[in-house]
Amino acid sequence: MLGKFSPQIYALMRIAIGLLFAQHGGQKILGLFGGMGDDGATAAVGSMMFFAGLIELVGGLLIAVGFKADYAAFLSSGQMASAYFMAHAGRALMPIQNRGELAVVYAFIFLYIASKGSGVWSVDACFGSKKT
Repeated sequence: MLGKFSPQIYALMRIAIGLLFAQHGGQKILGLFGGMGDDGATAAVGSMMFFAGLIELVGGLLIAVGFKADYAAFLSSGQMASAYFMAHAGRALMPIQNRGELAVVYAFIFLYIASKGSGVWSVDACFGSKKT
């Protein structure tokens, strides 16, 4: 029923996921949306959390606007896989138990975006990128 709208639905997913991911970076780097904790703290410049936030903020925005989204998504997928194994996997076996399901979902969605590219409604499409 919705198959004929697949390119547009994919674009909506790419935009929404990119903006949601960028918000995580906004928390870590800029202290937006309440920051990283109750005190609104940000990550120390040069720390691993700072670089994670940088990937989230910049990568999320690149994915959302569709500029080199395949590269940004591939890097973001790797970051989310690393985050899962570094912060969640040691707590319990299953992601639902170790609170890592969001990292797993992001990792696989970004892997899909990396394989598909920016698609329609993107900066890349405006410049004639062949990947859709």
